[in-house]
Amino acid sequence: MKGVSLFANVGIAETYLAQNGIDIVVSNELLEDRVKFHKELYPQCEAIVGDITKKDVYLKVLKSAKEKGCEFLLATPPCQGMSIAGKMAENDPRNSLIKYVVKMIKDLKPKYIIIENVPTMLSTYLSVNGKKVKIVDYIQKQLKGYFINYKIVDSADYGTPQKRRRTIFLISSVAKWEFPKPQKKITVREAIGHLPSLEHSQTSDIPYHYAKKHNPRHTLALKHTPTGRSALENKVHYPKKKDGTAVRGYQTTYKRIEWDKPSPTITMANGSISSQNNVHPGRKLPDGTYSDARVLTLKEIFILTGLPEHWQPPKWARENFIREVIGEGVPPRLIEALVKNMP
Repeated sequence: MKGVSLFANVGIAETYLAQNGIDIVVSNELLEDRVKFHKELYPQCEAIVGDITKKDVYLKVLKSAKEKGCEFLLATPPCQGMSIAGKMAENDPRNSLIKYVVKMIKDLKPKYIIIENVPTMLSTYLSVNGKKVKIVDYIQKQLKGYFINYKIVDSADYGTPQKRRRTIFLISSVAKWEFPKPQKKITVREAIGHLPSLEHSQTSDIPYHYAKKHNPRHTLALKHTPTGRSALENKVHYPKKKDGTAVRGYQTTYKRIEWDKPSPTITMANGSISSQNNVHPGRKLPDGTYSDARVLTLKEIFILTGLPEHWQPPKWARENFIREVIGEGVPPRLIEALVKNMP
């Protein structure tokens, strides 16, 4: 089956589709560097760069998808306008991107569609002809004739050692597309426990398993921080500014993840030791401190995202760029589980 991917990022979500009978032959992404990345991962796919809200770009994607006989559509529109971090306002232009997904479905008429977004998509509104309409109601009204099934799922239930709650729409013209049954969860220990310990700035012989350099004040605090805890909780060795005053933050910042659970959601800021749940769990050392006072390595986030063992980004891609696109990507084992359940 041929498919088209909209808002494709670099193609993280598409990783396991080919081996499950779906060949993504057309993709669209706004940003040129992401399209370049996508082309290196999928050289046989026609990766179209440009803003799909522009008529010429939209028509180019539609024409190519029609000519190639695409019967599958994957759409992961940017979620900032629907997230709690945003204002969730109906006139946010990012929310209206769903209109172009719906238009593409109506024009292309694929048999199978997956739409993915943040959990708050189900409570977010958009403006339609000056009226405030829930996105979920808009999709159901516009796509009459299709079987539409939707729910909030967690990638940790589908073969990914990472918690990531997402709204998924499974849409089909064939029959109701049911959600697969949850699988046994994979823990951080099971996923990355075999990799050697690294302190900040250290390297290893394993490709992409090298540690970022961090502020020594931060690493000192984290050396004294147990697994699953934030350095902000420490009584003595807490994160400090140059003048010695305490750094303020949320209890999810400067925080080590836990070994025996799936990882928390890997965000776009996964390279920052002061951001959300980014620090390695660590191992208690004989002197009472903890090892691995650093953010997760690229190799570790590849594994926790559910990418294949030998997956590699393009050689030209900078580390921060790789971290950003992984943080925005859809865990591919989740998409694989969904397509395996197609009617």
